[in-house]
Amino acid sequence: MDKADFVSRLLDVIEHDIIPITARGVAAGNKLFGAAILRKSDLSVVVAETNNETENPLWHGEMHAIKRFFELPADQRPLSKDCVFVTSHEPCSLCLSGITWSGFDNFYYLFSYEDSRDSFGIPYDIQILQQVYAVPDPDRAAVSPERPLYNRDNAFFRSRSVDELIAGLDRAHRETLLARVDDLRAAYADLSAIYQRDKGRKGIPLA
Repeated sequence: MDKADFVSRLLDVIEHDIIPITARGVAAGNKLFGAAILRKSDLSVVVAETNNETENPLWHGEMHAIKRFFELPADQRPLSKDCVFVTSHEPCSLCLSGITWSGFDNFYYLFSYEDSRDSFGIPYDIQILQQVYAVPDPDRAAVSPERPLYNRDNAFFRSRSVDELIAGLDRAHRETLLARVDDLRAAYADLSAIYQRDKGRKGIPLA
């Protein structure tokens, strides 16, 4: 499968497998983050899940997907290293750790931390990574604002944004896929409006 087909498949999963369950989750008071785990061999969906913080504040979209993945019978569950991890939004510190400890060696995301903060009114991913994990430079007594929030290529995983993948394609494929991304952005904007209208009613600690 070439890169354009791979990106198209990621967008298919977000549109058809993640967004429908996310819509139900948002209607119940949860955030709009979701994730899916696919087989590398054929990109079929193993599990797709969404945020379920109204049940447990640790059940972010990625964590809930990992939970469901490991609840599958062992003979129906591929090895983590044989899977592609797809997220609607760039994983927070909790989910980065969950992906790492679970043995997934990759993830791909549609929306960045900055999107979560600026477009969806959820700033905690950046805040927690900066306030809890970013250690000041002893020579500057401050954390450089240019410092990456995490290592996107490391000994455990490699992460890439959908936008980055699309940017590397030829013009025709870029235009087609960016149009699809625009449609997904609109769908998530609608979900965000519902979440922002109703947030705070379910007792989620960081709503």
